Amino acid sequence: MSDKKSREKMLKAVFTALFAALIVVSAFISIPLPGSPVPIVLQNMMPVLAAALLGGVQGAGAAGLFLLAGSLGLPVFAGGRGGMAIILGPTGGFLIGYFLAAAAAGFYIGKPSPEQETPLYKIIIGTLLGFVLIYIPGIAQFIKITGKGLTEALSLACLPFLPGDGLKAVLTVVLAAKLRPVIARYLYKDADLGE
Repeated sequence: MSDKKSREKMLKAVFTALFAALIVVSAFISIPLPGSPVPIVLQNMMPVLAAALLGGVQGAGAAGLFLLAGSLGLPVFAGGRGGMAIILGPTGGFLIGYFLAAAAAGFYIGKPSPEQETPLYKIIIGTLLGFVLIYIPGIAQFIKITGKGLTEALSLACLPFLPGDGLKAVLTVVLAAKLRPVIARYLYKDADLGE
């Protein structure tokens, strides 16, 4: 394997691990919502941001590393919790949605390229797709575990979070549009990266 290819693989692994760590760190920003077991978190933005910046494989890889750490009991989920009981509980579907969101949004937006700028509409649509794909398994599992109807589940685990998630989606789009060219330069450019 050439030095260029091995460096590219190493940088991809570093960026994937870095975004998995960002998902973990964002768990510490968790605000309980009265009457709902679903807290307000910054964490749900991070898998979508990872996807928008890195593409599908690495975005899903970052979300997958995060889920693996949590399933092994490390305190990486909102509120400093971990373990399979969280994944199988009423809010676990949202966590599963992190992986689905990162994969789908990342593959739709595509990996960053130093030769071609990503159209803004692709970043916007991919970001919205990511946030929607967090909610679908989240609401489905919430209904299954709690036995609540769709209307009540939406009022407890979806509607109160939409304004904040709208702001997070805007922030994700802005960050992705600004940072994708920088990441592309480091991951895929033929240059020697300053050596």
